[in-house]
Amino acid sequence: MNKVKNYLSLIKFSHTVFAMPFALLGFVMGVFYLQKQSVNNVESGITTLSSYFNSHAIIFVYIICCMVFARSAAMAFNRYLDREFDAKNPRTAIREIPKGLISASSALRFTMLNSILFVGVAYMINITCFLLSPIALLVILGYSYTKRFTSLCHIVLGIGLSLAPTGAFIAVTQTIDVAVVFLSLAVVGWVAGFDIIYSLQDDEFDTSQGLLSIPTALGRKKALLFSRGLHTITVVFLFMTGFAFGFGVLYTVGAILFTGLLIYQQSIVKHDDLSRVNIAFMTSNGIASIVFAVFAIADLILFNI
Repeated sequence: MNKVKNYLSLIKFSHTVFAMPFALLGFVMGVFYLQKQSVNNVESGITTLSSYFNSHAIIFVYIICCMVFARSAAMAFNRYLDREFDAKNPRTAIREIPKGLISASSALRFTMLNSILFVGVAYMINITCFLLSPIALLVILGYSYTKRFTSLCHIVLGIGLSLAPTGAFIAVTQTIDVAVVFLSLAVVGWVAGFDIIYSLQDDEFDTSQGLLSIPTALGRKKALLFSRGLHTITVVFLFMTGFAFGFGVLYTVGAILFTGLLIYQQSIVKHDDLSRVNIAFMTSNGIASIVFAVFAIADLILFNI
C-alpha cells in the first residue's frame, strides 16, 4: 500500500483534475459533433444523442485510460529527469526520488510502462489516435527538457495538457473541428499562465542552476503580467469556442465563472508575497476546470439529448 501511495504521490495524481474535465468535454463535444453530422443518415440507425453516448461508451473508457497513462508517464519522467535538481532544491527535496522512496531506475521503468500502455490503448481506439500517439508522447515527455533551453517551457506544458480535449475529440470523430482548436488554445493559455505563477517559487533556485522560465527571464513583476496576458487570451478563446460550437447559456455561465476564478488567482499572488501560490495553483484551477466542464457538458446534454 505504501508503494502505491508513493507512486501516486510521484505522479501527483490529484493534479489530474486539471486536464481530465477538458478531456471529458472533448469527448462529449465529439459525440455531439457526430450526432449533428449524421442526424439525417437513416442508414446509421442512430439518431439520438443518447444513442451515440451508448455506442461510444468503450471509447470513453479508453480516453480515461489514455489520460491516466499519458499523465503518469509524463510526471514520472519529469521526476526522473529532474532528480538531481529536486535534491538540491529545499522545496522539492522531499519528493520520492530524492528521499529514496522510489529509485530513479524504477521511475524510468514506470515511465516506459505507461508510455507503452498509452500507445496500446490509442491503438484500440482507432488508427488515427494510434498514429498520433508518438507525437503526443514526444510533447508530454519532451516538456521536461524544455526549461534547460527555453523560457517558454510553460507554453510547452500548456500544449501538452491541451492535447486532452483534442485527443478525446479525435478519439470519437477521427477528425478535428475549429471549436476544439479554440478550446485547446484556451487550455494552452490557461496552463501556461498558472504554471508561470507556480514557478515563481523557484525563480532564485532556477537562476542559480541555469534553468530557464518566464520568472527567471523577466523577473517576478513582469512574469505576473505575462501570466495575466495568457489568461486574457484564454478567456477570449473560451468564448470563441462557445460561439464556434453553438453552445448556449449554460456554457456562457461556466465561462464567466472560469474567468472569475482566473481573476481571483491572479489577485491573490503578488510579486513580493507568494504565500498563496498553492491556493492559486491547486484550489483555484482545480475548481475552475471542474466547474467550467460541468456547465459546458450540461449545456450540450440538457438541451440536445
